Amino acid sequence: MALIELIDAAMVKVPLMSKNKDGVIRELMDVLAATGAVIDREAALSVVFAREKLGSTGLNDGIAVPHGKTDAVKDLAIALGIAPDGIEFDSMDGKASSLFFLILAPPDKSGPHIQALAEIAKLSRSRALCKAIVHARSSQDVVDLLRGE
Repeated sequence: MALIELIDAAMVKVPLMSKNKDGVIRELMDVLAATGAVIDREAALSVVFAREKLGSTGLNDGIAVPHGKTDAVKDLAIALGIAPDGIEFDSMDGKASSLFFLILAPPDKSGPHIQALAEIAKLSRSRALCKAIVHARSSQDVVDLLRGE
């Protein structure tokens, strides 16, 4: 299943209200919880924060991908948050992040998790698309951009 098929407007937060790394993760977890994708919010948060302690999931070029495997979801769940002004996320390139993909997957379903990470890596190579997403005004605009509409 393609990443764009997993993300609908209810899973996109434009703009994020948070101003720090922990807040971004919590805010995106709230988005997934509101859609019913997360069964146990606190358990899912614990997994993601534990993963961040191993090393930041802030990548290069303004993208961060906090993620984890947990029984708190039945299927792959993805939320996307946009912070046009950027938020410090301990990224590999030392720059603030503006696009945040929170990915949760059940422990027994690593294939879709890895596929989603690969699609995000591919998306990150399109600077024009990333810039357009960062400047999107609504959740639906983001979905339309991801779908090439």
